[in-house]
Amino acid sequence: MNRKRLKILAWIFLIGYGICILYWMFRGFGRTTQTEFRANPVPFKTIFGYIFNMNQQNIGTTIINLVGNVGVFIPFGMVLPYLFQRLQSYGLFIAFFTGSIVVLEILQIVLKVGTGDIDDAILNVIGASAGFISYRFFASKA
Repeated sequence: MNRKRLKILAWIFLIGYGICILYWMFRGFGRTTQTEFRANPVPFKTIFGYIFNMNQQNIGTTIINLVGNVGVFIPFGMVLPYLFQRLQSYGLFIAFFTGSIVVLEILQIVLKVGTGDIDDAILNVIGASAGFISYRFFASKA
């Protein structure tokens, strides 16, 4: 496949996947508007809470929350540097991605949908970083 077609497909993927992520963050999983602001500004509080309170009844919830928050952001680490040359530098990529995720988490607080959680942002950045590493590995082989 030629580079121009691949770029078009990458754009289609980025837009479609981005819309899915926004839906999941703001409307999915049965989210409704809450009456109060909900936030966790304490790093690793939620992560450790899931890990230290894991048992047979909640292992699925723990895996979905921890692995899911990492896994769903891996594609961004692969597609963003492919589409935007400036984001091929890890420093610029991580600054852009972290800033974007923090804005989205703050919006969850302000709009009172879900919980703005620093741990979600940490896990999302780990996922995007894994995707970035994958992108760099495969780009070096091409």
